[in-house]
Amino acid sequence: MTETSEIRVEQIKLDELYARLDELRDETMARLGTVRITEVGGNHQHRSERDAFATLYEDQLIRLNSAEDGLCFGRLDLKDDPEPSYIGRIGLTDADRQQILIDWRAPASERFYQSTAANPSGVVRRRHLVTKNRKVTDLEDDVLDLEALNDADRSNLQGEGALIAALTNHRTGRMGDIVATIQAEQDAIIRQPLQGVLVVQGGPGTGKTAVALHRAAFLLYRHRERIAKSGVLLVGPSPVFLKYIEKVLPSLGETGALLLTPGQLYPGLDTELADATDVAVVKGRTEMAAVLKNHIANYERIPDQDEELRVGSHTIWLRRRDVRTARERARRSGDAHNAARNGFVSGLLKILAEDLARQMGLDGAGERLPELMEELRSSVDVRRALNLAWFPINPAGALRALLSKPHKLQAAARNLLSPADQAKLIRPADSAYTVEDVPLLDELAELLGTSPQQTAARDDSAREYAEAVVDMTDTAGMIDAESLAARWEEEGPTITLAERAIDDREWTYGHLVVDEAQELSPMQWRVLFRRVPSKSATVVGDLAQSSHVDNSRTWESILSEFVGDRYALQVLTVSYRTPQSVMDLANRYLHRHFPQLELVESVRQGGPDPRLDTFASTADTVDALAPAVAAEVEAVAGGKIAVIAPDSLIDSVAEVLASFDIGRSVIGLDHQIAVITPQQAKGLEFDSVVILEPGLIAPTGHEDGVGALYVALTRTTDRLRMLASVDTELSELHAG
Repeated sequence: MTETSEIRVEQIKLDELYARLDELRDETMARLGTVRITEVGGNHQHRSERDAFATLYEDQLIRLNSAEDGLCFGRLDLKDDPEPSYIGRIGLTDADRQQILIDWRAPASERFYQSTAANPSGVVRRRHLVTKNRKVTDLEDDVLDLEALNDADRSNLQGEGALIAALTNHRTGRMGDIVATIQAEQDAIIRQPLQGVLVVQGGPGTGKTAVALHRAAFLLYRHRERIAKSGVLLVGPSPVFLKYIEKVLPSLGETGALLLTPGQLYPGLDTELADATDVAVVKGRTEMAAVLKNHIANYERIPDQDEELRVGSHTIWLRRRDVRTARERARRSGDAHNAARNGFVSGLLKILAEDLARQMGLDGAGERLPELMEELRSSVDVRRALNLAWFPINPAGALRALLSKPHKLQAAARNLLSPADQAKLIRPADSAYTVEDVPLLDELAELLGTSPQQTAARDDSAREYAEAVVDMTDTAGMIDAESLAARWEEEGPTITLAERAIDDREWTYGHLVVDEAQELSPMQWRVLFRRVPSKSATVVGDLAQSSHVDNSRTWESILSEFVGDRYALQVLTVSYRTPQSVMDLANRYLHRHFPQLELVESVRQGGPDPRLDTFASTADTVDALAPAVAAEVEAVAGGKIAVIAPDSLIDSVAEVLASFDIGRSVIGLDHQIAVITPQQAKGLEFDSVVILEPGLIAPTGHEDGVGALYVALTRTTDRLRMLASVDTELSELHAG
């Protein structure tokens, strides 16, 4: 057989698989159409069943459509089976329910990823099918048992390796899935059991992000009944990163994940603003949870002395001992502040009602208790006294008061924060929220609970929705607004899992995936494990890429407060992205600051050496940027380029490169040249990287910039160029 005939054989099989895919898609669309036009009357159960079937078919269509590109990518020739097995994005059976394509996540596909020449597990040959637009364009054969092949098979082996071919392709500005090139060490991590916390430590280019995403898809496949309804929460470091990875899970046929940054974890808030390092460190400490608890407790106060209250024409006394009794009873309920206030107010009003009854010449409140309590509620003095004793407040108001009023912070911090740390936190009342404020708001929401005003607002929203529907559909004679509002409150509108979860702070997810996890503070971890109380999580990161250098920090020190020792650690040490010439420079830099960390080795040898150009001033460096970028554009011939610069120079960079096809931040991924900061570069990769002023990213003697510069150094898949005027350690290391 010639190579052309080998491809022809695989093309016939691929045509068969696509024909079956089209059949299933047509059948599913027909069923969905039938369900949608089905009349089910007013029976709630029938409507629910219809909607459930519609959702089922819609999800099935998503999976079938997502499999269109790269439906089948692998073939296994087994020693004990004359018929080859084919591996793909989804599983397919023929009309007789015989398996014709195995889902990459199924147990039967494990040998495709885990078999080696030393342990072939019955696999004779592993073949990668390279396809485009339903056509087989190339084949890559990996022989694990040469002795089992006959002479004809040996003479028709194809390709030079699917992994290397994928690595040398130009970047596209988006992460792609790696189902066709998953390596054995990655596959073993992806298929780890659902329970517990799995930590994946991996240096740049080791594929830890891809592993985390494919593990999410794997868990949704293997445990669909258990976690699909609650979904997977995936947290990444920045909006740029989320845009970069957003297509991976859909390409694997999974839509049951919500992607958020740490600045989006509180409903209604979306911020990228960051506090200064020293402020962020204080806000991130676990002690802040106790500070916030004290702060809310200070809104439950006992008056300094007994007070006279005017109720109509009568005067009664609010006694400190009565307030204390009502407060302790309300606190014993265990309810959050705003919910417990109802019990506090009710208990105290009953005590005051007895006093008012005596002032009115009655033996006691007795049957007139409701009337007396209503009269008390109408008193301005009583309302003011109740609010001062137990103030209703929302999280935003509580945080604003804490951080803008030194006396309130001092009262809450007590012995928890030093005066110097308290001074760092004080800011104007109208300050914008930062990423570090998000866990504080969430903690306050947990302590406060739902306020009566929030409950009323939600009820009003349901009522307004119902009245609008009745009015627009002219159904007033068939259903009243109250009934429709109640139904809306019970079921809610028909929206996706992600839409429901993002607006519900109390939503609990089936699994948590965290990328760049080394960046999270203890307060941020509190938020995440509140969202996933089962503590089922996949945590990936690299301690060497931490924004704040701390040589004593380990995954145990990060997680032990939340999960004890109930976590498993896997380490990836092979970089599939960064050429060895670039990795050598990055490793020398890393070892100087993190001598205890294991260094990453690259599978990709050769490539151009990193280039460092030095200049007399930052102005000269910026002036040299345009010709340097022009040279990189020519060198990568259509590939993606990143210009990574410190925050202070981003505007200057954009101005100098205005004549190029550039985009800043998230927009940069849709242009040939992305102008980004080191923080925005986390998790991304480019064909060429130009770093402007590395000495400003990581000033000599200031350890906090080390992780940021290490990130910048390791984003390239091919070329690295550095332009520097400010003193930088890289001058010495580059020469070495």
